[in-house]
Amino acid sequence: MSWKPLVAAIAAIVLAGCDVSAPSAPLSVEPIGNVPRASASNFSQVVRIVEPVAERECRARTSGVNCDFRIVVDDRPGQPPNAFQTLDRAGRPIIAFTQTLIDDARNVDELAFVLGHEAAHHIAGHIPRQQQNAVAGAVIGGLGAVLLGGNADAVQTAQEQGARLNARAFSKTFELEADALGTVITARAGFDPLRGAEFFTRIPDPGDRFLGTHPPNAERIEIVRRTAAQL
Repeated sequence: MSWKPLVAAIAAIVLAGCDVSAPSAPLSVEPIGNVPRASASNFSQVVRIVEPVAERECRARTSGVNCDFRIVVDDRPGQPPNAFQTLDRAGRPIIAFTQTLIDDARNVDELAFVLGHEAAHHIAGHIPRQQQNAVAGAVIGGLGAVLLGGNADAVQTAQEQGARLNARAFSKTFELEADALGTVITARAGFDPLRGAEFFTRIPDPGDRFLGTHPPNAERIEIVRRTAAQL
C-alpha cells in the first residue's frame, strides 16, 4: 500500500469548533495589547493571570512538552466567536481567540474558563493523540480497500474517510477532558469555573449526534460542576 495516499489523508483532516488543530501557516493576528477594544483590558487581565497557572500545570503534568503558551487574538473580519489551540512549526503551543468571542464574553470568568480549556487541550496532548487516531483510521481504511480489490483512488478515498472517522470518534472525549482540566486551571487562577461555564447556555447545543465533534452542553456543564466540587 502506497504511503503517499496515507500522508494525504492525514493532511486532509480538518478539526472543527473550539478544540485543536494541526500545525498550519501563521495566523493573521494582532498582539493582545494592540487590539483597540474596551474588552481587550479584561482579556489582557485574564491572560496575565491564567497563563502562568496553565504553564505551571503543564510542566507538572507533562514531560518534554513545550509549555510556553503564546496567546493571540485572531482579528480577521467576519470570524465567529471561537477559540482554538494549535502548534506553530517549532512545536510551541498557540491559543487563539477571535475578537468576536472576546467581545461576547459576559465576564472575566468566561474568558478564563475558555483559556483554561484551550490550554488543557495542549496539556492533555490532544493534537498528537488525534493525529495518532487519524493514522490508525487511515491504515484500517486503506487496508480494507486493498482487501476489497480497490484501485489507488479507492484506497486513497478509504484512507481519508478512515482518518476523519477515527479522529472524530474521540473528539467528544477530548472536549470533556479539556473541560475538566480547564476547570482546575480556572479555579487555581482565582476565577469561578462554574460562572465561566455559563457560556455553554448561550451557544448552540450540538446534542448527542453520532460522530459529532462536541458533546451536549448539559454534559459539559455537569463535568465542570463535578470537577469544581472535588477541588
